[in-house]
Amino acid sequence: MMSSSANCLTVPSVVNGPSRPLWSVMIPTYNCATYLREMLASVLMQAPGPEAMQIEVVDDHSTNDNPEAVVQELGKGRVTFFRQPQNVGQLANFETCLLRARGQLVHLLHGDDAVKDGFYRTLQRAFTEHPEIGAAFCRHIFMDERGQRQEISPLEQDEPGILENWVERIAEAQRIQTPSIVVRREVYERLGAFDHRLSWCEDWEMWVRLASQYPVYYEPEPLAMYRRHSASNSGRHIHTGENIRDIRRAIDIYRSYLPNDLFERVSPKAKRYYALYAITTSRELAANGDRSGAFAQLREALRCSVSPSVIGAIVGLVARHLCSGTKRRCRREARQQSA
Repeated sequence: MMSSSANCLTVPSVVNGPSRPLWSVMIPTYNCATYLREMLASVLMQAPGPEAMQIEVVDDHSTNDNPEAVVQELGKGRVTFFRQPQNVGQLANFETCLLRARGQLVHLLHGDDAVKDGFYRTLQRAFTEHPEIGAAFCRHIFMDERGQRQEISPLEQDEPGILENWVERIAEAQRIQTPSIVVRREVYERLGAFDHRLSWCEDWEMWVRLASQYPVYYEPEPLAMYRRHSASNSGRHIHTGENIRDIRRAIDIYRSYLPNDLFERVSPKAKRYYALYAITTSRELAANGDRSGAFAQLREALRCSVSPSVIGAIVGLVARHLCSGTKRRCRREARQQSA
């Protein structure tokens, strides 16, 4: 394992045998049965038989809806259902998915996301043709709560294939949404599961850890869909600034397993990138009247980086949007961080 066993769950190996499927499509859910039907339909329309693909919904003790009824209605016995005896939280529910996965290839797919036709066929080909890879991912489409498409993730390279210098690129910023990536189960067995010290960017740290040890394949066709919610767990973390604090924790964690010269090269870029991201988020929050959230983002931006570009962006934002009291607080934070 790359991280301490105290911080990452150990994923035990699964015995190979004729009954072991190639795929495990593991679907963590919590109070999202409204979207579960659409998601399951997107998987079932392209799924091989149960001998080749395990499909299971792992529900974190939903209280607002009935995901089991949706599974029974749409899955018709093809999809299994596991309900946590009590709410355990997102990270522990993800861990349950990994522990219950029996397949060689694991796809974690949120209950409110979806995949397009060809996702499994295309990524399976990547693993068949490149047995050395630890994971493969595709571009993803962002959609809103109503399923309307918003944008497509940036293109990493023009052609399908193994990514060059991927560990450096992924360590600079999160570039993968969970529904778009498939990981060999043996990778989780070797590296451990998601890090317990993180609450917002645990997936980013996992992909950096993976890229530090394995080649990663990229498919430029957008075959996964990721749903954004205004009142999501991410939204709450953004309001308090916890999202940026978690970024700093993740950077401290990956220091332990990246070569020192690589870390020294990428960590300032990552901190500057997320400081500027926080400033952009602050601008959006201020425009929506959330001054508390806006200031929280500015405070965390300064704790990430005091580069000239960051300071200039903050000064410009404060001058345009925020009150004089916030200006004084931001200047005080800048002086303290520069000292």
